[in-house]
Amino acid sequence: MAIEEKDPDNRALKITTDRMALGASGRGNFICAGIVFFAAFALYAWTAAPTVTLVDSGELITTARFAGVAHPPGFPLWVVLAHLASLIPIGNVAWRINLSSAFFGALASAVTTLVVVELLGASRYFKIPDTRRGKRKIPSAKNSGGRDLDNSGTAYLFFVLPATAAGLLMTFSRTLWAYATVAEVYTLNTFLILLIFFLMLRWRRGGGKRDSSLYLAAVVFGIALGVHHVTVALVLPAIALLVYRKEGLTFFKSRRFLYAAIVSLAAMIAIYSFLPIAAAQAPLMNWGKPTSLRAIWWHITGRQYQTFLSFDPKMLGEQLAVFGGMALREFGRSWLPLGICLALLGFWSLFRTDRTAFWFLAWIIGANLGYASSYIIAEDKDAYYLTTFVVLVIAAGAGLRELLYFIFSKLGQSRIASVIAAVLLLVAPSLALASNLPFNNRRHYRIARDYVSNIFRSVEPRGLLLTFDWEVASPIFYAQQVERRRRDVKVVDINLLRRSWYFDYLKTAYPDLIERSREPVDSFVAELENWEHDETAYAENEAAQRISSKFEEMIASFVKQEMQVATAYVTLDFLTPDERDRKMTSSVMEHYGLVPQGLVFKLVSDRTAFRDPRRIRIETRGLTGGTFHFEKDDVMKTKVFPVYVMMLVNRGRYLASFGQHQRAIDAFKEALTLDPDSQDARRSLQESEGKLPAP
Repeated sequence: MAIEEKDPDNRALKITTDRMALGASGRGNFICAGIVFFAAFALYAWTAAPTVTLVDSGELITTARFAGVAHPPGFPLWVVLAHLASLIPIGNVAWRINLSSAFFGALASAVTTLVVVELLGASRYFKIPDTRRGKRKIPSAKNSGGRDLDNSGTAYLFFVLPATAAGLLMTFSRTLWAYATVAEVYTLNTFLILLIFFLMLRWRRGGGKRDSSLYLAAVVFGIALGVHHVTVALVLPAIALLVYRKEGLTFFKSRRFLYAAIVSLAAMIAIYSFLPIAAAQAPLMNWGKPTSLRAIWWHITGRQYQTFLSFDPKMLGEQLAVFGGMALREFGRSWLPLGICLALLGFWSLFRTDRTAFWFLAWIIGANLGYASSYIIAEDKDAYYLTTFVVLVIAAGAGLRELLYFIFSKLGQSRIASVIAAVLLLVAPSLALASNLPFNNRRHYRIARDYVSNIFRSVEPRGLLLTFDWEVASPIFYAQQVERRRRDVKVVDINLLRRSWYFDYLKTAYPDLIERSREPVDSFVAELENWEHDETAYAENEAAQRISSKFEEMIASFVKQEMQVATAYVTLDFLTPDERDRKMTSSVMEHYGLVPQGLVFKLVSDRTAFRDPRRIRIETRGLTGGTFHFEKDDVMKTKVFPVYVMMLVNRGRYLASFGQHQRAIDAFKEALTLDPDSQDARRSLQESEGKLPAP
């Protein structure tokens, strides 16, 4: 029961919160969380992409549809749930799984509301302003029976209203909303992390008597490790701090700790047992073939991605600067970081009223930033900071509570105070909604599907397409295996050829391709499997040269054999390979000419003869015209859009090299229509215009 005592300045009441008479676990909180959930789900479902998108979407949807094994660490819980979503008989498979992301994102927003209420309700005390302003005598602790009921109701609003506003702020935040509209693992991961927070904070507020919340949190923690385990594991030190501050070191020597550890470990093992079970069925997508203990361990620990970890101080500084830019735009315009300001105010408030909560949140941010800033990836880097953004929203809820107190302590329970408070609670979520809607509204987003369709139009029947581009390979997984489109085209991701599991996929998807190059394929795969089991054996130059030579022979065989029965093609990135692939690509281009055809290059045996580049109908929906808004670092801007522009430029250059300058000029002008800032197109246009005969 709440106890009121006179504040020294005689203007406010201190409310202690033993069992949270303010209603931290009351029905009203769940009603508010439900409102946030339905608002979030309606928004996310309305803005969800109608089909496959870029980055990992195509691979993940294909994996989920056939209950396979996704790229490390496998995300078994997500795969199981997304597979169930794919069976719902509404819309296409991609939209169903996109909608599951919306569902988990909405749950994350709703649980944010509950977390903020629990966090604020667990404060040692908080000042609730005396709205009577001298009209009645302020009751003392000795006369708590004379408590003002209106003031008690006001106290409750000081917890639930900021929490609801925080839930809406989470809903409209840039990153969670973005991943709630596509097929990805991050909304489920965020929901589970927030659920752990809620259960642990509820256990903390229960005075250690509600161990059911503790054990349930342990189970959720174990299950959550079956999604994006690194970001989940990073919250463990903060949870340990929370437990220590509540019960001291003795808890870690008790049976309760042992029970919690056992159920958490059991939950983790149960969910990860899906990997070997699924792999044993030889599914279409069987990344890493995790059937042995070693393969399972390598897959779960993401062995192939550990090279992306770097602790170079200069790089860390650059990554933190990138995070700063993301944080500024997360809740609105970067020049008006209201959400960040509220979070800073909230941290200040928690430092004064609840040091345990302050350090709990601070530890989470420190661990998350430390890891994410050390991991060098490009496409979905913002997702690795999601836990930090969640903490900022929680802190912003505390900041809103502080501002409410300031308003009512100054203006009392007046109409103007209520209006100001209402505006204050709505302004941050509204700003986030208005700022992020243009970037996250994907209800007409068909860029990835059009990209695949344009490539398919560029490739003749039974053609071979070699690519380094994941933005090509990933959505084509979905297009060919789920939608069953253009299965005659043999698409080979050259980067994945360095993984033995990929050859099982190729044997299933394109058996003729493998059969025609059986000898060089078998020779390379045998070498590749040895390398996978002992990379150190290939540190010597002779071994390294041997496996590289076999790799190059296999690629050369693919091209030679397929050109005898059809046509071979390469994507634009074949011209600018990494150092390790430069010799291989140079060898191909020495033996074959490149004719630009649509979005790919056609390989031809005669490098000197002119081959008329076939005119291909290219869809450019969403690339221009302002239909969608993209940041400069968006993968569409950095990897997809440049292909459309540069392939038009290459078409023009090819025509110009054979003296067809008027046709070349048309191609350059078309490229400039897409991208008026293209210097390659402008420079080439000027050169061709200068070579036209005088009128």
